[in-house]
Amino acid sequence: MRSIRYRTAVLLVASAGVAGLAAPTSVQAEPAPFGAGCLISLRGSHTTATCHNRYVGTDRVALHVECARWWDIDMDSAPVEVGPAQSVRLTGRCWKEISSVWVTHRRAD
Repeated sequence: MRSIRYRTAVLLVASAGVAGLAAPTSVQAEPAPFGAGCLISLRGSHTTATCHNRYVGTDRVALHVECARWWDIDMDSAPVEVGPAQSVRLTGRCWKEISSVWVTHRRAD
């Protein structure tokens, strides 16, 4: 039978290994909240997106409109910077019906 010291040493090494697995290796901070909140309204062939940035970082928003007719040209607006506590209004249209509308967000450099 093995000695008490040997068994104690094995238990200490094993428990230290388990404790090392449970301890976090690095602390990762949660990313800061980002992105303007946008409301999209659709009226016939015209659409409007109103975006308000309630966060500290600057957001670059762009409106994208996909038209329902194959011959109707889809529209992508130029990106607009929305600073902290600012609001912007983006508009777009199709000649006929609108198939889908969405807003993209990107952090300003």
